[in-house]
Amino acid sequence: MNTLIEVRDLSKTFTLHQQNGVVLNVLRGLSFAVRGGECLVLHGHSGAGKSTLLRTLYGNYLPAGGSIRVQHQGQWLELVGAEPRDVLAVRQQTLGYVSQFLRVIPRVATLDVVMEPALARGWNREQAQARAEHLLSRLNIPQRLWQLAPGTFSGGEQQRVNIARGFMVPWPVMLLDEPTASLDDSNRQVVLELINEAKAAGAAVIGIFHDRLAREAVSDRHLDMTPLDLTAKELLQC
Repeated sequence: MNTLIEVRDLSKTFTLHQQNGVVLNVLRGLSFAVRGGECLVLHGHSGAGKSTLLRTLYGNYLPAGGSIRVQHQGQWLELVGAEPRDVLAVRQQTLGYVSQFLRVIPRVATLDVVMEPALARGWNREQAQARAEHLLSRLNIPQRLWQLAPGTFSGGEQQRVNIARGFMVPWPVMLLDEPTASLDDSNRQVVLELINEAKAAGAAVIGIFHDRLAREAVSDRHLDMTPLDLTAKELLQC
C-alpha cells in the first residue's frame, strides 16, 4: 500500500495568557507516515498531546511549524497553510475524524445525522439511508430511536451514533480519538471490526486507544508520544 499521510517536524504550542504568557510545547518535531491498510496507534501518558495531534492533523488547531501532507484525489496536498476551501474538500473526501464526543445540530434525527457524510458526497438518499440503517443496526441502536435527535441519548448511544457517522463513507485516512470509550464489550467488538474492515479496504488509520485489548486488535505500529523533557507540572497542564 502507498503512503497516504506524511507528517514532518510537526510542532504545536499553546500560550497561557492568563498565566503570564507561559508557552507549552505540546508537540515537538513529530515525524511519521502511515500507509493504506495500516493503523498507527498513538501511545503516551495523559497530557502527552495525543488528542492535540489528531486535532492538528484535522485542522482544528494551527501548528507552530512543520508539514502535514495527505494524498487527496490522486496528488499530495499540504494542509499546513492550505486554503480553507481545500481543507473543507479534504474533510469531505479524504480525512475522516471520529472525536470523543458527538457534536451535531440539535433536533436533527439520528438517521439524518448518520447519513450526512454520504449525502455531502452526492449519494442518493435511498443508498445513504440503507447504509445508515445497516450501521445503526450493527451498532445496536434500536430502530425506534432512529427518528429521534441523538442529544437525548445516553453517552454510550451517542458514541455509537458518532461511530456510525464516522464509518458512513470510506475514508482514505481516518483519525480515531478513543472510539471504543464508553462502550460495552459487544459494541466495542463491532467498532474494532469496523476499523479492521476499513484497513482491509485500504484506509490509513491513526488512533488513540486506552484499552489494551483494543490496541492489540487493530494496531500495526505505535508512535511513542511520551515527552522526554517536560516536567511533571507541564505534563499535567498539557
